[in-house]
Amino acid sequence: MKLFKFKRFALMLLLASSVLGACTKEEDKPEASENPRANALEKAEGSAGDVITVTGDNLAGIRTILFEKDSVSAPFNPVLNNDRAVVFRVPDNAVGGEQNVILTNSLNKQITVTYRVIALPTVTEVSNYNFVPNGPALTLKGNNLGDVTSVTLEGTSAAAVIVSQSKSELVITMPETTVNSAKLVITNSTGPITTNQVFVNMNNAFKIFTDDYENGFVNGSWGPADISGDFFKSGSKSFKAGYNKGNWSADGFAYWDGLANMPEYTHLSFWVKGASANYTLYLTGDQRAGGYGNSDKTIPLNIPANVWTYFKIPMSTIKFWEKGAAMKQFGFWIEGPDAQDEVFYFDDVIFTK
Repeated sequence: MKLFKFKRFALMLLLASSVLGACTKEEDKPEASENPRANALEKAEGSAGDVITVTGDNLAGIRTILFEKDSVSAPFNPVLNNDRAVVFRVPDNAVGGEQNVILTNSLNKQITVTYRVIALPTVTEVSNYNFVPNGPALTLKGNNLGDVTSVTLEGTSAAAVIVSQSKSELVITMPETTVNSAKLVITNSTGPITTNQVFVNMNNAFKIFTDDYENGFVNGSWGPADISGDFFKSGSKSFKAGYNKGNWSADGFAYWDGLANMPEYTHLSFWVKGASANYTLYLTGDQRAGGYGNSDKTIPLNIPANVWTYFKIPMSTIKFWEKGAAMKQFGFWIEGPDAQDEVFYFDDVIFTK
């Protein structure tokens, strides 16, 4: 019994010592000062996630850190900071450009340091890769787009008109131009970038189907296919291609007089809206090595269900005129479908330079 009481007393004494030690350490921690002072930053620019270290005197007790543009707060751990240094990161949503970073302590005393946030624009998604000069607007989605000041076609001085913008979205109308296709040079307060996306001038394309059959092409389908206003990527119509259950059929376009080789065109591009489930269609053509509407699987097209997907395929891969004669027919064939009848919608089917 005495041994138990002694152990309990020793434990209480140890706990009391710990509390006293903690109080002593807390009392030793520097308090916020009426006169905080910061040195100039050794590195005064960086991107989201970069570490910033502010050194100086009387820096204890910092409670908030604010990037001046759009008042963006920088999260930080005050336990890691001391009287001589404050460490934090550039927040992910910091606005680009030179600005003050405002540090405020618990006495509401502030210090500022000048910092340049590198926040170049990025484009991750576009509403369309095809454009008509001075035509319908394009929507670009990404980041750091709210302070974009100019959008030009790469290699030209032709400038798009900015219709609206936010940090994550930029709406533009494309300028008058004679280029066949181009990337965009987008400039904001940090600087310029060139998009990975290439945009195609519809005025210089050879059109097969837009809102209607064009340039002598007609419906060359085996299955139920026609022009439809049900869904469309641009304009008001699309090519509705039906595939009946179990038929292994091919739908597409025909030029019955025969279309001669056009080596100036380098790609076939089109948009396709998927059916009720994910499917694979196969590109086919009467002057390809395997002929039209057969089991040739050399160019598979994976079509996600119920969404529009863009394809741009090099003519050197397609080999529409491989047999040497004029092409009369090309399209898309399917194995099945096995479960039920399916419908796909094609729009802006073009040859591009």
